[in-house]
Amino acid sequence: MTIPPPAEIGLPLEDVDTPALIIELDPFERNLRRMADEVAGSGTDLRPHVKTHKSADIARRQEALGAVGVCCQNVSEAEAMVDGGVTDVFVSNEVVDRRKVVRLASLARQARIGVCVDTLDAVTTLGDVAQELGVELRIVVEINVGTDRCGVEPGEPALPLARAITEAPGLRFGGLQAYHGPVQHVRKFAERRKLIEGSAAKVRHTLDVLERDGLVAETVTGAGTASYRFEMESGVFTELQVGTYVFMDTDYTDNQAEDGGPFVDFEQSLFVYTQVVSRPAPRRVLTDASNRAVSLDSGLPTVRANPGLEYEKASDGHGRLILHDTNLDIRVGDRFFLVPAHCNTTANLYDHYLGVRDGRVETVWPMSSRGPGN
Repeated sequence: MTIPPPAEIGLPLEDVDTPALIIELDPFERNLRRMADEVAGSGTDLRPHVKTHKSADIARRQEALGAVGVCCQNVSEAEAMVDGGVTDVFVSNEVVDRRKVVRLASLARQARIGVCVDTLDAVTTLGDVAQELGVELRIVVEINVGTDRCGVEPGEPALPLARAITEAPGLRFGGLQAYHGPVQHVRKFAERRKLIEGSAAKVRHTLDVLERDGLVAETVTGAGTASYRFEMESGVFTELQVGTYVFMDTDYTDNQAEDGGPFVDFEQSLFVYTQVVSRPAPRRVLTDASNRAVSLDSGLPTVRANPGLEYEKASDGHGRLILHDTNLDIRVGDRFFLVPAHCNTTANLYDHYLGVRDGRVETVWPMSSRGPGN
């Protein structure tokens, strides 16, 4: 069954079905432009991560502002982006199942496709499939710079993989993946900088090892919204895989800027639009923004521009709020915006974005890829 959007273009905000996922277009567009301007002339390319928005409409806007392509987290996201007209896609993850490798390699007939590896077996599978299909894949060796997730250790362990890639028909050695995910949630500015400096040192060591063997890494890709300046300053990163900057969320704004204040490089543009469905007690307010409307993996959402209301708990059918100021006139049917704690996983709950400007729906964008991913 096709899920209809909660509103049509031109509808006033107060007539939108709730809960709905709202993009305020003015701050959203400023975020896109600001990151594009930051990167322009820096010697570092922008390759935004679509795991944040999962939308080919947004990805094309990022490309129009200078992005060299996009990152995806899995094959289904890559398929959705290529189907939506994106021509350069990098899966910043390992793809090892042969059926998925075939799906990924098939996309290389329409777009430039890259993927990470951290085992020789993966190189073999990718090379065999690329040769069978007559395509070329760009293969990037992932090194562990602190995330302790995928990736070989920096330095010598990366060398056999890079050699194998250069020797495999259908594969091209594309460089290194060096993403330090936990840094994105380190609150103190100086600590984030120090950790990325450590990551950059590990990248330099790996590049030296490769170069002594005659191998050149054309790309070093990584970075995130909370650390992108440090990767740009490092002199070793050539691509930025920033994602959250388009929307922002409370987890990112809990980080500190250099002056000790909140991290406000980018503006909040993504909201969950909800309405009050019950006020059964003076301090208890129930809305339709349940745990199926807003992700709770990074904490509870906050109520925008209304400090008297606190989102306290979510159930399968309701969001329960506490009214700290009982003099506030909160009634059934009242509507307000919630700010998600994690924009990526909140977006994954919806089928459509509603782009709003001046109180009216201006765009309706389908979610190109959502769910667990495969």
